[in-house]
Amino acid sequence: MLFEKLSKANCVANSSNTRIRWLLIFWIFIVSAIAYLDRVNISIAGPSIAREFHLDNVHLGWVFSAFVLGYALFQAPGGTLADRFGPRKILGLGVIWWGVFTVSITALSPAMGTGMLVALLASRFLLGMGEAVVYPASNCVVASWIPSTERGVANGFIFTGVGVGSAVASPLIAYLMQHAGWRASFWVSAILGLIAGGVWYYIARDTPKQHPWISPGEIALIEKGLPKAETSIDGASRPSWGKILSDASVWAITFSYFTYGYAAYIFFTWFFIYLSSVRKLNVRESSFYTMLPFLAMAIGSLCGGWISDQLTKRYGKRVGRCFLAAAAIALCAVFIGLSTEVASAQLASVVLAGGAGALYLSQSSFWSTSADIGKRSAGSVSGFMNMGGQFGGALTASLTPAIANHFGWNASFLVTAGVCVCGALAWFIVKPEEDNAGTEQRARNLSMKGIVNE
Repeated sequence: MLFEKLSKANCVANSSNTRIRWLLIFWIFIVSAIAYLDRVNISIAGPSIAREFHLDNVHLGWVFSAFVLGYALFQAPGGTLADRFGPRKILGLGVIWWGVFTVSITALSPAMGTGMLVALLASRFLLGMGEAVVYPASNCVVASWIPSTERGVANGFIFTGVGVGSAVASPLIAYLMQHAGWRASFWVSAILGLIAGGVWYYIARDTPKQHPWISPGEIALIEKGLPKAETSIDGASRPSWGKILSDASVWAITFSYFTYGYAAYIFFTWFFIYLSSVRKLNVRESSFYTMLPFLAMAIGSLCGGWISDQLTKRYGKRVGRCFLAAAAIALCAVFIGLSTEVASAQLASVVLAGGAGALYLSQSSFWSTSADIGKRSAGSVSGFMNMGGQFGGALTASLTPAIANHFGWNASFLVTAGVCVCGALAWFIVKPEEDNAGTEQRARNLSMKGIVNE
């Protein structure tokens, strides 16, 4: 039996049509979904935690921001670690770290007095540090494993996990809270993460040539589709931080991701509480309508990735990455602004879900472009970019309730819409790197239509 299994494995490895790169992308999707389940659970369990620990919305906002601050500050270091030691090890270690600090909150008690709030903030901050490596490490995988013209779909699929995990969180966490208490939800999230991390370490390798299951045909396909700098020898130098930080495109994409994070984190932190406390929906209705933006995010990620690749193949990265992202974020601003004019809680939820879906149409553009700009330093560049996004998230976690307390929730949403407009405009500064694979693909497309100019 063992011999038969080994023989089948060898047959797969020797075939020309393995799809190992998509196996890795699929499993990063799973890790991404669990990471967001792990992250969103506190927004669902937040009212119960606040009641038990005697926290008001301002202090609960601090708790939300503590996670995002740890997550933001460790983005660039996490990306650098993934560049240096490889995404296989760093992502595996990150999952173990976040599993430990996910459940640490369950040991806290109001009997701890003032030290309880400090411990709660520290627990969430350290959890954010552990989860910070997920997407910089995944972008290292994309940069090494995915041809340039497939990166939109790959990143779109990875970030579909954000919507799926967040959508599953609402009913799952609500069910666990009703039947086993809020602490059980944190244990379930941590256990799922540890399982996913173990599988990742088993199936992943840092580069295609290191993987025992891959075929020569797939290696050749991957190498042909990578920009030249990414197919160079392993010892080739990576861009220094000085060079990275002197690139105007890096700063522009980071600012735009700051605005992206500001808008996205309203859904991850305050949306459930907004529906239940402001729009006066019950827990069951709030859980249902909280799912809508996350389902829209999942659909937006997949569609945005596919559209981005198709436009890139036909018109180049300037249109396929930059213009698409600018249009999507601007559309998000329109939806969020319109939601303030809707009286029905249910309809407002649908309109806001439209905004979330539009926002996530741009997701793959951010990560594909940062991989193209960063090349062998894709983890560092995407980590720096994501750090900007998480600073935006940390700001909205604390600023949104402050604006709402003084000026009302409509003002909070209008500020978010204005921030999105600024993020859309920033994409006109970004100059994505062009590569031979994309140029050749567009030439073939044009040639088939008989319109190539000699």
